[in-house]
Amino acid sequence: MSNQNFIDYVKICGKSGKGGPGSHSYFRDNLNAKGGPDGGDGGAGGSIILRGNAQFWTLLHLKFKRHIYCEDGAPGKKKHQTGKSGKNQIVEVPLGTVAKHPETFEVLGEITQDGQEIVLLKGGKGGLGNANFKSATNQTPKYAQPGEPGKEEWFILELKVLADVGLVGFPNAGKSTLLSVVSAAKPEIADYPFTTLVPNLGIVQYRQYKSFVMADIPGIIEGASEGKGLGIRFLRHIERNAALLFMIPADSEDITKEYGILLNELNSFNEELMFKDRVLAITKSDMIDDELEGALRAEIDVDCEVVFISSVSGKNITQLKDKLWEMMNKDSVNSTI
Repeated sequence: MSNQNFIDYVKICGKSGKGGPGSHSYFRDNLNAKGGPDGGDGGAGGSIILRGNAQFWTLLHLKFKRHIYCEDGAPGKKKHQTGKSGKNQIVEVPLGTVAKHPETFEVLGEITQDGQEIVLLKGGKGGLGNANFKSATNQTPKYAQPGEPGKEEWFILELKVLADVGLVGFPNAGKSTLLSVVSAAKPEIADYPFTTLVPNLGIVQYRQYKSFVMADIPGIIEGASEGKGLGIRFLRHIERNAALLFMIPADSEDITKEYGILLNELNSFNEELMFKDRVLAITKSDMIDDELEGALRAEIDVDCEVVFISSVSGKNITQLKDKLWEMMNKDSVNSTI
């Protein structure tokens, strides 16, 4: 997925269809010149509907489609015939898409399952025909309802990547390298900051034909929750991950301090992230010997389990996958006990 093709934020204007007016009609034929009211109801206006599509990974298809219009409902007809409803506009979006109000940022709905639908903007109701107003005291009502008007509003669509494990770390922490080793994903890898500019997803094969999805999130820097660096543009992708894998290189000056900075940025962005299970992987540990690893382990003071790994040599990669799988499935394990 190239940088240009990954779009995770769009603002669209939608206009639902107005309802058709009810019919003001009276039954007439060769034998009956003064029949009763037979006006049908107007058709409903078309609605804008979001639908989840597991084949989509980005909002690119909506980047240049900023306006979505629905058909109006048709007027009611004689002989109690209801007018044709306006055609709905189905907007297919990737799983993880959130619809928000552009001013209040109120969440209007979230798409998390394939085929799931949310009515984003409902069309106007069709007006009632005059046949609905016939009564004992009013045998020939001379009025029918007009259809309800449609609505026109702006919406924000945000994509939050759905993955089981999210990789959290500073630029050049080795996140892309790990993803390329444990999955078939081919993220761009280079020895300079911000090589990863879009989230990359990879399917990690596990024991006995099991698998889980891992997301390489663009690197975080101190102040990211306030908009520095790549800012909060990609922090939202971490919200949906079941578990978080913090990654810090073995050659960092202060591993405990860097872990604290990462944790603080996540907490500042969304306090609920603090309740997610996490593990700290010390990357590039092929560059240190057992003695130095023992010394580093003694110095590290964090609130989660620490695993020393090397994506180059494969050191402890299997053990890391075991730990991640255990964290993701601990609820199902506990329920069977």
